[in-house]
Amino acid sequence: MDVVLEAVGLAKSFGAVKAADDLSVKVHAGQIVGIVGPNGSGKTTFLNLVTGYVSPARGRIYYLGQDITGLHPRQVTRLGVARSFQIPQLYTSLTVQENMLLALAIRSGHEGDVWLPLETPSRLDEARPLLEKFGFGDETGLAVSTLPEGGRKLLDVALSFALGPRLLLLDEPTSGVSVADKFRVMDTLIAVIRESGVTSVFVEHDMDVVQRYAERVLVFSEGKIIADDPPRALFADPVVRRYILGEE
Repeated sequence: MDVVLEAVGLAKSFGAVKAADDLSVKVHAGQIVGIVGPNGSGKTTFLNLVTGYVSPARGRIYYLGQDITGLHPRQVTRLGVARSFQIPQLYTSLTVQENMLLALAIRSGHEGDVWLPLETPSRLDEARPLLEKFGFGDETGLAVSTLPEGGRKLLDVALSFALGPRLLLLDEPTSGVSVADKFRVMDTLIAVIRESGVTSVFVEHDMDVVQRYAERVLVFSEGKIIADDPPRALFADPVVRRYILGEE
């Protein structure tokens, strides 16, 4: 199985806090990997290192065999690594469709050409079916500001898919989403991820979500990976359960 993402000996500290401490891991093509651990354990820092928002003090990062260590985030994105944030990065005053059209314009390098219309036939032909995959068939004309948090999360990921990623990194995809809505959001995300054959890594605090959707779970602690197993085996381990869930 092809290795899509490989981290080798990553190290990064913020003051006395070790966010990555000789961290090494491989993620293979088509895997859906969950990352769990307490606050400050290095989960989001790992995503930031991979996507170029933070540079490691030591170690290397490889994407499809190419060394991407220290590349600018936009360079990493252009290679096929997409990132969805804990707080969606959306233009809330624009409509759902306008956000997608803007993402497509950015992909083609025309985001600075303000005199050119966003709404071209070719972009519309691409935007509409992509939005439909994420459940926006009847909501493309709505302002993003009117969407519930779950809808904003889905749109944020949909915009990432406009870039045609091979690797998708999600930072707490159900954060802020209502309990009643979280599984609908995740069902939609995972269905599109699997249909597209995209490799995905997601950070999540909700253990119900992790157990239901992750094929493999990495447990982070003080910048290290202390466990790496399928969810059923992982959550059957009383030591891991005590560490993650606080069970006595």
